[in-house]
Amino acid sequence: MKFKLFIVFCLIFTGQFVSAQTTRINSFDHLMEALESGERVRIIIDYSHCGWQDTTKQSPVPEAISGMDIDTYEYFAPGAIHNQRAFVVFSSTVLIENPIGKGFVYNYGKVRIYEDNSVQVTAKYIHPKRFKVLMNEVFIGKINDGQNREAIHLYK
Repeated sequence: MKFKLFIVFCLIFTGQFVSAQTTRINSFDHLMEALESGERVRIIIDYSHCGWQDTTKQSPVPEAISGMDIDTYEYFAPGAIHNQRAFVVFSSTVLIENPIGKGFVYNYGKVRIYEDNSVQVTAKYIHPKRFKVLMNEVFIGKINDGQNREAIHLYK
């Protein structure tokens, strides 16, 4: 009898891991709740639904998508560093093959998410030896809440 109970318990317990699904994070407040409770959070950015921060750009926003885990982050309350709005900021740097040239580059991405659900994404390609910036683009968007067509998708 104990063995059967053990098997049932194992099936129920492992079923919790198998049935775990991602949950959409639909606002800055929901994001902060997830981060503060230690949840693993992932961001997916659909650049085609972003705008350029630099309005002098004449080319269309690229049809590209990127994603990254939010590991190390910093939160700044309003006024903490002379900022008007609260925000959370995080970044990642990885070595990739240069998609717009030869060789390899550091692909640096920085994301700043504000309390009003607006988002600023900085993307840079940096030469791995000279540390010269080969590409520098800043995109703006908003958190996708599942009901809108905004560019920034967050999941836990």
